[in-house]
Amino acid sequence: MFFWHERRAGIDLAVTDRHGGVSAAPFAGFNLARHVGDQPGDVEVNRARLAGELDLAAERLVFMNQCHGASVEVVDGPWRGDPPACDAVITAATDLALVVLVADCVPVLLADPVAGIIGAVHAGRPGLVANVVGAALDAMADLGARTPFAVVGPSVCGRCYEVPEAMREVAAAVEPTSATVSWAGTPAIDVGAGVVAQLAGRGVPVTWVPGCTREDDRLFSYRRTTPTGRFAGVIRRYAASAASRGGGGGAAYLVDEPSHAEGEGV
Repeated sequence: MFFWHERRAGIDLAVTDRHGGVSAAPFAGFNLARHVGDQPGDVEVNRARLAGELDLAAERLVFMNQCHGASVEVVDGPWRGDPPACDAVITAATDLALVVLVADCVPVLLADPVAGIIGAVHAGRPGLVANVVGAALDAMADLGARTPFAVVGPSVCGRCYEVPEAMREVAAAVEPTSATVSWAGTPAIDVGAGVVAQLAGRGVPVTWVPGCTREDDRLFSYRRTTPTGRFAGVIRRYAASAASRGGGGGAAYLVDEPSHAEGEGV
C-alpha cells in the first residue's frame, strides 16, 4: 500500500503504490481515482483501505478535482458535494487526510507542524509553469505558516519525459533546473527537479522521495500504460493528544540545493 511512509512531528506523510488493492487490470491493484474508468466499487474499497491505514473514516479523505492549474482551496472538513477544481488544498484541521492523485505528475506534501497547517499539491508540467507550489505556500502563510517543510514524491523523471523544444523552453523560462534531455538526447523536462528548485527558492526544506513512475512498475504511470490508475500523496495531522506512531517508509533524499543530476537520478 505504501511506497513511502513517515510520521514527523505528529504528521503522517505517505506515498501509496499499486499493491494492496482490489482493482483489476489495467488499473490493477490500489487505484484511488474515480475518473479513469475503474469500477466504482473497487475504487471505494481501495479508498476505504487507505483511510483504515490512517485510522480515519473514508469520508475524512479529501480529494481534489485536479485541473493542472494553480488554484488553492482551504478546507476545514470533508467537501459538501463534489470537490472543486483546484490543484492544491490546505487545512488547519486535524484528523483530515489531504490527498493528491498522480500517475507521472509530482505529488507535493507541505507541513508546518508549529503552525498546525498542512497541504497537498498536484504539480504537473502546467503546475510547474504556473508555480502552484508557490501559490500553496502563500495560502499557508496567510493561515499563519512560517516554517513549512515539503515532501516531494516520485514522478516521471527527465530521461522519460520527452517534449517538444518549445515546451521545454517555456518550462525553463520559469525554472531553468527543469530543462534536461531524454534517454535519446531529445528535449525533455524534469518536473520533479523544477518543483524542488521552486521550493528551495522559497527556503523550504525538501525531502525528495526517489523513484521514476515510468521506470518503476510499483507505481502507476500514464506514460508507461494508458489507461492506468492513480497513486497518491497523502498527508494527515493528528491532534496534539494523539499517541505517536512510527512510519514505515523507505529511503528519501534530503535536498538542500537541488541539482540537475539529482533530478535525473530519481
